[in-house]
Amino acid sequence: MVLALAGMNGPALYRFGSDQYHDYKINKAEYKAENGKWDIVEFPEEYRLNTIHAALLRTGKILLIAGSGNNQDNFDAKKFDTRIWDPVKKTIKKVPTPADLFCTGHTQLANGNLLIAGGTKRYEKLKGDITKAGGLMVVHNENPDKPITLPAGTRFTGKEGGKTFVSKDPVVVERAKKVFDKATGEFQRNEPGLGRIYVEAQKSGSKYETGTQDNYRVQGLSGTDARNTYGIAEKLALDKKDFQGIRDAYEFDPVAEKYIKVDPMNEARWYPTLTTLSDGKILSLSGLDEIGQLVPGKNEVYDPKTKKWTYTDGVRQFPTYPAISLMQNGKLFYSGANAGYGPDDVGRDPGVWDVETNKFKKLKGMSDPKRLETAGTVLLPPAQDEKYMVIGGGGVGESELSSKKTRIIDLLDDNPKFVDGPELEKGTRYPQYSILPNDEVLVSGGSEDYRGRGASNILQARMYDSKTNKFKRVADPLVGRNYHSGSILLPDGRVMFFGSDSLYADKGNTKPGKFEQRVEIYTPPYLYQGGSRPTLSGGPKTIERGDSATFSSKDPSSIKSARLIKPSASTHVTDVDQRSIALDFEKTKDGIEVTVPKGRNLVQSGWYMLFVTDDQGTPSEAQWVEIP
Repeated sequence: MVLALAGMNGPALYRFGSDQYHDYKINKAEYKAENGKWDIVEFPEEYRLNTIHAALLRTGKILLIAGSGNNQDNFDAKKFDTRIWDPVKKTIKKVPTPADLFCTGHTQLANGNLLIAGGTKRYEKLKGDITKAGGLMVVHNENPDKPITLPAGTRFTGKEGGKTFVSKDPVVVERAKKVFDKATGEFQRNEPGLGRIYVEAQKSGSKYETGTQDNYRVQGLSGTDARNTYGIAEKLALDKKDFQGIRDAYEFDPVAEKYIKVDPMNEARWYPTLTTLSDGKILSLSGLDEIGQLVPGKNEVYDPKTKKWTYTDGVRQFPTYPAISLMQNGKLFYSGANAGYGPDDVGRDPGVWDVETNKFKKLKGMSDPKRLETAGTVLLPPAQDEKYMVIGGGGVGESELSSKKTRIIDLLDDNPKFVDGPELEKGTRYPQYSILPNDEVLVSGGSEDYRGRGASNILQARMYDSKTNKFKRVADPLVGRNYHSGSILLPDGRVMFFGSDSLYADKGNTKPGKFEQRVEIYTPPYLYQGGSRPTLSGGPKTIERGDSATFSSKDPSSIKSARLIKPSASTHVTDVDQRSIALDFEKTKDGIEVTVPKGRNLVQSGWYMLFVTDDQGTPSEAQWVEIP
């Protein structure tokens, strides 16, 4: 016997009987019409990969990026993977991958390309695996007349300890800055230019570690260079060394289905966020740099026209993969959610950031403020309302703590502050979340503990209705998903789920976990309502902001809403591209006429899926339109 407990939490199915009866129950038409259905897609073995990043392309295909796939052997062998999957034609193909785009950043560009920046230069090294003491060396240049370049292999010898360390990469140290008294204009001092470089001891062994800060002489320099250039380093030890990032950047062309190299970033970044600014340029921020240190607040902007990067004015530091997105007033909203690395007391407060002035206004009311790592952030539909939900999260680092909370903030309020939304049943790290065409938000999966430790994956899914501010439990997913997982709304109204990277495969944490390579598709209840779904056809491929466009539809009288939904680019609980924009529309004899809002910050330039939804909540298949 199988007992379905609907109650407040929906359709949890307890298997007192056979798996066969369970399968029979969840495949009944009335059950699917109420709760939807999950199906597993398994690629042929030679096409499977450890999907870390996924993005919906304007062709309707899915870009699946693994890079080295969190696999040291792949990294050492320079085996980097990308796939293109067509969920309609059910085809998949391999794409040459030019660098290790594992833990890169990405976002949709106005021309339909996907910008990808950063990735992996070196895997982390645990304490027991390190044989040579090493760490960060900060190189100072007190010469105001010229920068200095130190090649890889430069040796630094401590003035106090006498120990020598060798740089692993070249470093350019900018010239010193002359500082003048603001009142008198008199010269005061030279402020040294700084360069950061990773160094290692010449020989292996603990006796080459240093215990304290020391000043270091740079060998091979003479004259004024020797006097003006020196290093300062804290403890250089056999401690764990974090991942290191790369500066590489690419645009992925969805038509040619290939990577196109563009100018590299100024800073190497591993775990960065890319997000669109008011002028259409792309902001890249945070990440671990080429020596495994958090980028020290040096953020930069990519110009899609010139393909070049420039620094922003001012310095502001965030943890890695910060959830940051453009507001309608041109400023940026930071929810406080992030995916990991960084001090627990720097850059973690939610707020509104004006990039031009570098001013940051903190926002109040956040519950569980110390449990925002691995939380999800979604702009609730419609985007015009500018309400965000922050979902779950956990403590900093490998913490066992997780949060049941959802928090909602109305940024159009005169004094915006977070208030609690409906709670999840369990504390949830790594929730997957997707906006649907009917204005519901699907929230699924995650785990109670860091990377699913203790077999803590959450096999539950819920629909959030922003009108009622309530969750409704729907069908349970078949696959547990935590770290390195995500979800993508497809043009046919279904939702694709990918990835998961558990540390362990058992409750006792004794069996190593295995990367989840299966893709899962959730078909929402609205596609099981019976009858025909609304249709859209014809119409222009391009619509200007503020303009109207007419599309054909078989039954226009039944249409109740129209939405522009920006395609997702998801990784590490971060998807800043998601937004669903409500369109005004008029019904015509043979279709509808939709009008695109005028606001550039609301309707960012790019490609969108246009959906209409009928009076039963059933969406059409999407029409792709470009907003220039």
